[in-house]
Amino acid sequence: MAQDLNDRSRDVLRRLVEAYMETGQPVGSRTLARKLTVPLSPATIRNVMADLEDAGLLFAPHTSAGRLPTQLGLRLFVDGLLELGALTDSERASIDGKCQAAGRTLDELLTEASETLSGLSRCASLVLAPKSDLPFRQVEFVSLGPGRALVVMVMESGIVENRVIDVPAGMTQSHLVEATNFLNARLAGRTLVDAIGEIRRDLDGQRAQLDSLAAKIVEAGIATWSGQDRSGALIVRGEANLLDDITVVEDLERIRALYETLESRAGLVTLLESAREAEGVKIFIGAESTLFGNTECSLVVAPLRGNGTRFVGAIGVIGPTRLNYARIIPMVSHTAAVIGRLLR
Repeated sequence: MAQDLNDRSRDVLRRLVEAYMETGQPVGSRTLARKLTVPLSPATIRNVMADLEDAGLLFAPHTSAGRLPTQLGLRLFVDGLLELGALTDSERASIDGKCQAAGRTLDELLTEASETLSGLSRCASLVLAPKSDLPFRQVEFVSLGPGRALVVMVMESGIVENRVIDVPAGMTQSHLVEATNFLNARLAGRTLVDAIGEIRRDLDGQRAQLDSLAAKIVEAGIATWSGQDRSGALIVRGEANLLDDITVVEDLERIRALYETLESRAGLVTLLESAREAEGVKIFIGAESTLFGNTECSLVVAPLRGNGTRFVGAIGVIGPTRLNYARIIPMVSHTAAVIGRLLR
């Protein structure tokens, strides 16, 4: 639809939306006159704004007020008029520095990424990613005393996952070493999904050669990994940032509705998973998502890709519809790329 507007109308719409994003207030013709690329009189600007209003791109909240963009106007701006900015060196360094995998669990990495994104964007951030199904570097069983052992799983990316398992009575250090060697020979460089069939076949075929206690330790380990929740972990951070944008009483109702939405985890997971087929960043504005219907909020989300560009989760930012999209979009995109490289 942007191509249907003439240059003057596009310029007026672009500058009006940019001014609205700065203040959250209706924008008048005199304000626009100071911002336009080509100077126009306030009367001419008012005529252009009237045409844009007739096209459903602007509306007047009050009879004598300036204009605000409609949801359709915001969508046209984002899809056809937005000029993306670039991350500053400090923003890029902050994301790269905080999203380091070495020695961390996956939950710790994702939480750090979410907190960094919410801090930089001054919005709420969300991360949906799997708890497991990453390529292994090595596995080790560590005794915790009679009947208990710790499984330390180091992924190729440097992410560390720990699980406590029950083990048979009479277990010795040699049994743990035998179980460790058996699994490392089959898991190194592979995900559990890729290797589980071979592990089970070899466990059955080599049971005579593998000590019975070591075999039970292996069984306990793979049962723990196979049985864990693979639907993904949802991490939400920075909800308090949403309160910074409140200017009128109506905003309190909007934020209250959004808080209720953020507590609706199932709906958020479904929405984040809708980024599965996205080539890059995907944007939901206001009622385009039924989840945000009454909140006047937007979601900027990017998919996380694992090995072979496989979708493994998503990361995004939620804020008011007057988000600084030019800044938030590259921020979300870069964070998704950094985490994706670690997951691969």
